[in-house]
Amino acid sequence: MGKKKYAKVPLSYEEQLNLIKSRGLIVDDDHKATSYFQQISYYRLSVFFLPYQKDKDQFNPGTTFDNILDTYTFDRELRLLVFDCIERIEIAIRTQLISVLSMKYKNAHWQDDQRIFKPAFQVKNKFTIDPFNDLQKIVSKARSAKHPEVFIKHYMDTYSSPANPPAWMCLELLTIGELSRVYDGLKNNSDKQGVADFFKLPHKVFTSWLHALTYMRNICAHHSRLWNRNFAIKPDILKKPRLPWLDAQFNNNSRTFYALCVIQYLMKNANPSNHFKNKLVALFKKYQGVPIRYLGIPSDKTGKMLDWQNEPLWN
Repeated sequence: MGKKKYAKVPLSYEEQLNLIKSRGLIVDDDHKATSYFQQISYYRLSVFFLPYQKDKDQFNPGTTFDNILDTYTFDRELRLLVFDCIERIEIAIRTQLISVLSMKYKNAHWQDDQRIFKPAFQVKNKFTIDPFNDLQKIVSKARSAKHPEVFIKHYMDTYSSPANPPAWMCLELLTIGELSRVYDGLKNNSDKQGVADFFKLPHKVFTSWLHALTYMRNICAHHSRLWNRNFAIKPDILKKPRLPWLDAQFNNNSRTFYALCVIQYLMKNANPSNHFKNKLVALFKKYQGVPIRYLGIPSDKTGKMLDWQNEPLWN
């Protein structure tokens, strides 16, 4: 089938309200609904319509505007919770990367040793990653900034050489995505495994999980959606866990719930006293009307959602 011309016309807030009403959505407070269209936008809310519709243009009987709004708010609070956890995991990853390699090579400036990194390589014939030089460019940009970070300025004002600060300063400049590329760019698998050991993971799985965490972090940072989402970047299935994990029926790694399990596993090492599970359960209870099965929590043959809380990882 060929493409067609986009012919939809802009609608006023009142017209948007009339449209959802005509499709069977129950709206008890017109002013409240139009106010949210002004704050959030109809289009942004519309991605939460689909599970509440029996077909594209008809809501399931009894569906209310508050059902949609609660789902939107649930997703927002879930993103904030996940973002907080990823921040803690990111700090632990950075710490381990610095510590393991600094101690192994007995070198505070190991990030300036090109021999530690893979040579430049192409990704799917689309773009080139050069682990060593990409890192050097980030540090160089930080050093030449008009208003450099305080710790970078202090180093440059205090020391004549080496030109670059030590690893524990340089790696503070990196985002989680850049940390992921530095980790993946290490030449020796033993270096990777030294970092992954802290998280009780094989280095290949850890590489995949770090990549997926970066993707998930960007979803949260850019205010996208975690609820009812298929992941474009999927974390590898953990087949030989060294810590309590999941039954195989939970192994749908294209959905959000598996990514939440990844976070729980990593948090057990990054922050052992964390309350991620308690906060997640509290969030689910707060929004009991939101169908959390759309996170990707599997069901049995009768359609009953499996008891994820009693899985070894979460118990």
